[in-house]
Amino acid sequence: MARKTSVSQNGKTRAVRGTIDYPFFILVIVLMGIGLLMLFSASFATAYYEGLPSTYYFTRQGIFALSGIAIMIIVSFMDYRIFRMWSPVFMIGTIVLLVLVLFIGKGNFGEKRWINLGFIQFQPSEFAKLAVILLFSAMISAKPEKMHTFRYGVLPYISILAVLAGLMFLEPHLSGAVLIVGVGAALMFMGGTHWGWFVGAIGTAGVAGAAAISFLDYARKRVETWLNPFLDPRGDGYQIIQSLYAIGSGGALGLGFGNSRQKYLYLPEAHNDFIFAIVCEELGFIGAILILALFALLIIRGYWIALHARDKFGSLLAGGVTTMVALQMVLNIGVVTGVLPVTGAALPFFSYGGTALWMLFIEMGIVLSVSRYIPAKKAG
Repeated sequence: MARKTSVSQNGKTRAVRGTIDYPFFILVIVLMGIGLLMLFSASFATAYYEGLPSTYYFTRQGIFALSGIAIMIIVSFMDYRIFRMWSPVFMIGTIVLLVLVLFIGKGNFGEKRWINLGFIQFQPSEFAKLAVILLFSAMISAKPEKMHTFRYGVLPYISILAVLAGLMFLEPHLSGAVLIVGVGAALMFMGGTHWGWFVGAIGTAGVAGAAAISFLDYARKRVETWLNPFLDPRGDGYQIIQSLYAIGSGGALGLGFGNSRQKYLYLPEAHNDFIFAIVCEELGFIGAILILALFALLIIRGYWIALHARDKFGSLLAGGVTTMVALQMVLNIGVVTGVLPVTGAALPFFSYGGTALWMLFIEMGIVLSVSRYIPAKKAG
């Protein structure tokens, strides 16, 4: 990794941009490459059934991946500190989109999550993830010494999270709301908010969840199906049962690349939210563990960049993006393996989705931008 230095100019110092963090960059490219291969395997049966070329989803994802890598490199050359100034504008624009999607949004199962512009469609929730990271990082780094107070360290942040999560619940988009609240809370913790507030929030959430299960039939049924999907094997439990069949069929070494059986229209969303089940079926336990190890290395390196960042704002940016990737990975794999209820979270670099992939590469570019300005004595 190249050294970053400072030079004196009229009595002032300014950072000199260095090279990107190559370990982080290589891990991103490797995960994207494996993700594309697995997407091809998981999607060609679905594409054929829909009357499309068998490589349809793979080709589209490949185009978004190549353009996304270019976007990541461009963003990495930008000075990450410019995002501080634009973070409020980005948040306001995101809230406008979240309101707009409630009126003109589209979805496959009655929800309203997508805005379709004809030539492209996107989920405003993807913008909300980045908006929280940018704005919270800017706010926390502006007054870090006041983060221990309720007025400056709790109230403004929970107000923003309540607005965003409330709008996303109306879509509904539960996994998106969970991710936004999770990364927001993580940034508050990194910024210095007292741990007691988190204990109180967790306790309140637990009481609210218990009340919902006790008094709302649909909530109780959802939990019962999650704990035992075979209670409704042809309904709510069908998807997770097929996912578990895929995982179990893979064994230690897997059935081999391209040899999944569950992707032949047995497992819904095999190329999207449940692609990790196909990974386990084709590559087996060992292959799945190796992919998880790559994710772990990416997350560890992301936090390393955050810890060695030039300033508080850069540290929070890199830490927030890394936390978002970690939370999304854990949520997706937890759902696919039945550890968590089905919520609809995508697996970064693997699940199909063009605009989501672009947003992910923008976030990766921000982390690489932060890495360019790590002081020389911290680089390595």
